[in-house]
Amino acid sequence: MRGYCFMRRNESLQPRDHDNSREYFVARWAFALRYPAISFKAIRSWLSTRKLSRLMLLDIVERAVVMLVFARFAFVMLSAPSGTGSLLRLILLVSESLPVFLILTRREPKARSDKTVDWLLGLLGTILPLLAVPVAAGALVPVGLCGAAMLIGLYVQISAKVILGRSFGLIAANRGIKVTGPYRIVRHPMYAGYTIIHVGFLLAFPSLWNVVLYSTELVIQIGRVLREELLLSQDQCYRDYAARVRYRLIPMIF
Repeated sequence: MRGYCFMRRNESLQPRDHDNSREYFVARWAFALRYPAISFKAIRSWLSTRKLSRLMLLDIVERAVVMLVFARFAFVMLSAPSGTGSLLRLILLVSESLPVFLILTRREPKARSDKTVDWLLGLLGTILPLLAVPVAAGALVPVGLCGAAMLIGLYVQISAKVILGRSFGLIAANRGIKVTGPYRIVRHPMYAGYTIIHVGFLLAFPSLWNVVLYSTELVIQIGRVLREELLLSQDQCYRDYAARVRYRLIPMIF
């Protein structure tokens, strides 16, 4: 008789077309608290019908990690002692805040890689620059020159992001082929802008930590470029575009 009652309780928790999903969810977990031994299988069955895809879970984790690291980065930059480097820190903060905003507002791509290496490259390539430290070792070149370089990089980066709009993303994906603006010069102008900004900041705040950080970042960015093109080259439009625009990152070099 007890087994029959339990079976009836389980059956009463099966979703019906007219059930309110929220009420059903509450009822499911209320039952779990009263009868934990027999409800686990039923709850797992319910969750399996609504389980998130692997890509969706990775997307959620990606956004959460980036937001946490960016919060720490913003605190470091804003709490550093004021001085001649304040404007440079502000430029870097603005530069790094743009991708965070676009990550949160981007649209779904036509095709997106589910390769672990692509997700690692995308995540590391975004997080590493957020670990830069504004040390007080003294600039290697005049601060004004560093600031000019960073502003040029910021302009290149913003120009590329304006063209991309909500097509921006961290992971290799096809969100539409862009061929106007700075994309007429190099195929990955946003990464080129990042590189210029990082060089300017490194010259203004030289340290072993920043050198290792930005050197690693550059290697990762090159890896991201190559992995992205591996996916994008499946699109005939991109192959035609790549035939017209020869260089990926730096004209006449790469």
